[in-house]
Amino acid sequence: QVQLVESGGGLVQPGGSLRLSCAASGSIFDIYTMSWYRQAPGKQRELVAAITAGGTTNAADSVKGRFTITRDNAKATVYLQMNKLKLEDTAVYYCNAGWGSASYWGQGTQVTVSS
Repeated sequence: QVQLVESGGGLVQPGGSLRLSCAASGSIFDIYTMSWYRQAPGKQRELVAAITAGGTTNAADSVKGRFTITRDNAKATVYLQMNKLKLEDTAVYYCNAGWGSASYWGQGTQVTVSS
């Protein structure tokens, strides 16, 4: 069992930056693939970025070059650095930990991009 707590969301102007954090507890963090998803009002949840236990990353085309996912295994935390934010990045951002058939979700953190 893994407990995930996201933080770092908020209100930011277009072009601004935010860093989201997701702190994990309850299990061995190192083995999990950690991902960030987001869900905008009226839309399906979508994958934003992921990082494997070995450090391999991938990101959605819509955020490539703007968002960076990293992990600190010593702190059992995964981060999402979001730069050059756009209006369409507004959503609730969720952290996910996956390993085999196991999948755990955080409660989400709201990111609002608005002028």
